[in-house]
Amino acid sequence: MVCASKRCITQIKQRYDNANMFIGSFGTYPLAVRKAFRHYQDLSESKPDAFVRYDYPRLLDKSRQVIADFLHAPVEGCVFVSNATTGINTVLRNLVYQPGDVIIYFATIYGACGKTVKYITETTPAESRKIEYTYPVSDAELCSKFEKAIKEIRADGKNPRIAIYDTIVSLPGVRMPFEKLTDICRKQKVLSCIDGAHSAGGIAMNIRDLDPDFYISNCHKWLYVPRGCAVFYVAERNHHLMRSTLPTSHGFVPEPMEGEAAMPNPLPPSSKTAFVSNFEFVGTLDNSPSLCVPGALEWRRKIRWGELSGDEAIYAYNAHIAREAGKTLAAKFDTEVMENEEQTLTNCFFSNVRLPISFQDDAHGNVDEAVKVAQWIAKVLVEEHDTFIAIIFYDDAFWVRLSGQVYLTVEDFEWAAETLLTLCQDVRKGDWK
Repeated sequence: MVCASKRCITQIKQRYDNANMFIGSFGTYPLAVRKAFRHYQDLSESKPDAFVRYDYPRLLDKSRQVIADFLHAPVEGCVFVSNATTGINTVLRNLVYQPGDVIIYFATIYGACGKTVKYITETTPAESRKIEYTYPVSDAELCSKFEKAIKEIRADGKNPRIAIYDTIVSLPGVRMPFEKLTDICRKQKVLSCIDGAHSAGGIAMNIRDLDPDFYISNCHKWLYVPRGCAVFYVAERNHHLMRSTLPTSHGFVPEPMEGEAAMPNPLPPSSKTAFVSNFEFVGTLDNSPSLCVPGALEWRRKIRWGELSGDEAIYAYNAHIAREAGKTLAAKFDTEVMENEEQTLTNCFFSNVRLPISFQDDAHGNVDEAVKVAQWIAKVLVEEHDTFIAIIFYDDAFWVRLSGQVYLTVEDFEWAAETLLTLCQDVRKGDWK
């Protein structure tokens, strides 16, 4: 049995003309959550000032408590931002860097976050150090490279200030040993910043046990919340470091200057901590998605798969269908699923399968042409097949990233295999040019 008599599949798929929706990039949500989403938008529009100033903070506190309980995190450390990239930017742009401070990041960092690191090193005294590797790297080797980099940075007389790494890498879609990396950070006294964009709602998280310095996760990818919502967790020991939101808003408290009057906050007074109050209002936005977290979690509790229910059913089914998808496509293509020696990369809701096209033969060994091939396949999928599946050119090969979701079945991936095989045949004929 897939979920609750396939109701969860129907609730999401009926929102689209075509049932074959392989959403892993931007996420989607069921009709029940859409109802809550529009309810809060209507409340806001009916009395904007009353809602934004008085009702919204109370409703937001409920969402903060619910997401904190879900992640097993202290509620005082949980606030919301619009997306994971904003959370990473908030961390990096709040830190005050000294000459010799080094930001450590990994080769598969999300592109926007990698560019944020570049921006910080261009505009502050901070330097950066990239951990180089190619998947399918083993967890042991990845951790070893990280420890070696920390040692080398210190041997150069510099300070490994902060490390950024993923729970689940975006491209290719693989699980990182984030628990071990966080433990290394703790032992080495390096700030740990976890880009958990693909985690909340997709894999079980226990923030108290993990104890990172910073953790950010989108709620609109795997938690079934509308787009524009991410949880931003900051350990209490680091609240003083996060002085400003992004952009800076009314909650910011400037350093006092002699002869200068304090800048007032025009919003209603609050007894909450400075950290929580700061992130409660960040300019005039539609914050309705953050208020939908309780509704999304309530909907998740109704999901069934076999003897499992709720979050356990979702975690198990997503991982199961992603593995089945990998097997289905790999068999159809006569290729392989990306995996390491420890069999940990697929311990999530993604699988990556090599496509049956050649970098040398079909892209003439030219990286620019290879990128165009991948983009052509993705665009044809959207324009002619009303779906999207991430196509990756990685390590001189073409891969497809498959997302396991509660509204997908093996039949969906059989359709994907046939469709992609036809497109690969078109690539070999040169149709992408």
